[in-house]
Amino acid sequence: MRPVELFTVLEQEFISTQQGHHTPVMLWGPPGIGKSQIIQQVADKHQVTVIDIRLSQMEPSDLRGIPFRVNQQVEWAIPAMLPHRQKHGEQGILFLDEITSAPPSVSAAAYQLILDRRLGAYEVPTGWAIFAAGNRQGDRGVTYTMPAPLANRFAHFSFDTHLEDWVHWAYAHTIDERVIGFLRFRPELLFDFDPAHNPVAFPSPRSWEFAHRALQKFQNHPKLLLGALQACVGPAAGVELHAFLKHLDDMPNLDDIIAGKDMTIPSAIDLQYAIASALVGRAIQAKGREQFNQILGHILNYAQKFRPREMGVMLVSDLYRAIGQDLFSVPEFSQWAKSVSNVML
Repeated sequence: MRPVELFTVLEQEFISTQQGHHTPVMLWGPPGIGKSQIIQQVADKHQVTVIDIRLSQMEPSDLRGIPFRVNQQVEWAIPAMLPHRQKHGEQGILFLDEITSAPPSVSAAAYQLILDRRLGAYEVPTGWAIFAAGNRQGDRGVTYTMPAPLANRFAHFSFDTHLEDWVHWAYAHTIDERVIGFLRFRPELLFDFDPAHNPVAFPSPRSWEFAHRALQKFQNHPKLLLGALQACVGPAAGVELHAFLKHLDDMPNLDDIIAGKDMTIPSAIDLQYAIASALVGRAIQAKGREQFNQILGHILNYAQKFRPREMGVMLVSDLYRAIGQDLFSVPEFSQWAKSVSNVML
């Protein structure tokens, strides 16, 4: 299931805690694709706390609590990390990460917590959703087969990468437009993990964010840049991104494009992807400025020049996802729409 769909599933499960319809959710997927991040996005949208419990780093007593004697009886001290109304709020998300890496003795301690929302005398507050995530056995992580009693306590969803969803996220989080343009040009490299070869660094949504950071740190150190990129996304993808960046010297002046000057479009497809991504970035930066509509109009006029026209459609689609319906109020939008009507139909 693609990330935008999973976000809706998780959000509905979070909201359903108030109606008593919540089912604990288990997310399956390889490392680095954003399982933890999408759960944090749900929490951020609703301004609630995420309690992230890494079961792989715990002993059974860490979850169950420590016994202590009260007169002639034994009671259990409730772990402070578990959700508590006064401490953590009426609503939130209890996230059991790396659950497939937890030894069976620890996962067994979580059975009652997940299905019955309690551990002994402790109860999970009503407004708290329970989500979990883990890697599959073929992903070369430290994983155990999920016991059937534990698996039967979840609704299971597989997390798949999707370029359009990642691009939307990347613009919203100011990821370098050069990285976005490269992945538009080489979409198969968004996630390229072969567990048979057990790579140390490999392309994934997480590692492309690392590559973005490497660009900010090492772009003025040309001798180090290639190695820094390879350290993030692996040797082959690092070389390709580095070559793509060097080719950007032939890209037309973006300031002239957004100023409305008559600029030609390069024939090289990789440069076209780079230009389209960079123009979306410029539009995002211009939002709220007095010249915003004028800049959008010039970008839309330039989009009409792309051949193939699908490249211009991609540019305008990314613009819409990045800035919303403000795009429709620009007179040049209708002109652009007419110019590509045959492509859209």
